[in-house]
Amino acid sequence: MSDVTKVYLITGFLGSGKTTFLNRIISRFPKTRKLTLLVNEFGEVGVDGTLVEGDDIDMMEISKGSIFCVCVKTDFIKGLYELNTKVRPDVLLIESTGVANPSDLKKDLKLPIFNDRFDFKEQFCIIDAAHFLDAYDTYASIEKQIASSSVFIINKVDASSRQQIEQAKEVIRGFHPGPKFYETVYANLPLEAFFDFVTECSAPAEGAPTGASKIPVMTEAELDAYIDRLLDSPELEITPPDILISTAYQWNGLELGEVRALAGSLPRSVVRAKGFVEENGIMYIFNYVMGDWTIEVSPVPFERIKHKNIVVLIGPPECVDGIAKAAQSGKWSSRGVYQPYSQS
Repeated sequence: MSDVTKVYLITGFLGSGKTTFLNRIISRFPKTRKLTLLVNEFGEVGVDGTLVEGDDIDMMEISKGSIFCVCVKTDFIKGLYELNTKVRPDVLLIESTGVANPSDLKKDLKLPIFNDRFDFKEQFCIIDAAHFLDAYDTYASIEKQIASSSVFIINKVDASSRQQIEQAKEVIRGFHPGPKFYETVYANLPLEAFFDFVTECSAPAEGAPTGASKIPVMTEAELDAYIDRLLDSPELEITPPDILISTAYQWNGLELGEVRALAGSLPRSVVRAKGFVEENGIMYIFNYVMGDWTIEVSPVPFERIKHKNIVVLIGPPECVDGIAKAAQSGKWSSRGVYQPYSQS
């Protein structure tokens, strides 16, 4: 365990392949070093955290909005503070929500209460080449993600045309004079170019004070007061780039045909849907990205799945009625609509 935590941010629009990339890193990470994951999901019900692979992974999950917007900024700062004072990992991987504006991350990591623990190393932006242009033309958050990223993973090239891939690169070059591109399937790229998977953690000498041991720890009240002052700052990013809602539906049916019927009836404005659904004792993962969808046997052990037969859908507020109409095709019951950015 070192006195510095290296930080890597994984960003990219909804359904681009962020969790797949995260799992690739986890599978290669040395067991002798301390790795912490921070998984941020837009919806009220989290699904991606369940899809993270690996035993005994130290993971923090923050849902109900973006960690980079005021709606859950408090949870994010408190989480980082706990990492600084208690957990002190060697590496922190942050998987942001697909509609995040990550522009303020570097500034957040340098807040004085973190005592220079966090060393920002790289920001990966994962691009779903087949859907990139449609999403880019509609959602401002993609522009923010591209502008602040340094490495671009052009993913799902097996399902994209050469024209789509080159058009995505052309847009990105408009923000960067020399972007670093990787064309991938299932976000498979040479991780050794960015991560040290060889060096083992060097433990401090017995009795030697660590940097963390010298840090005066704030009380909960002091931390709350500090964050309140931070949120009052006129420089804080408080306006989200895109207004989206999250809605969840409980499935009470028995046959996956009802899930397929829902997928085929959703309004085109729905950008993302995901959930674990069960048929005949077998658990499946339902994945929907801008009109394209799959239903596959879930790789996650049954006992690890917290939210069974619940599908989370994300889109603009005007899609709510269309989703409700599509849900009439089967035994679906609404669990309500959640709009993080409407919260005070």
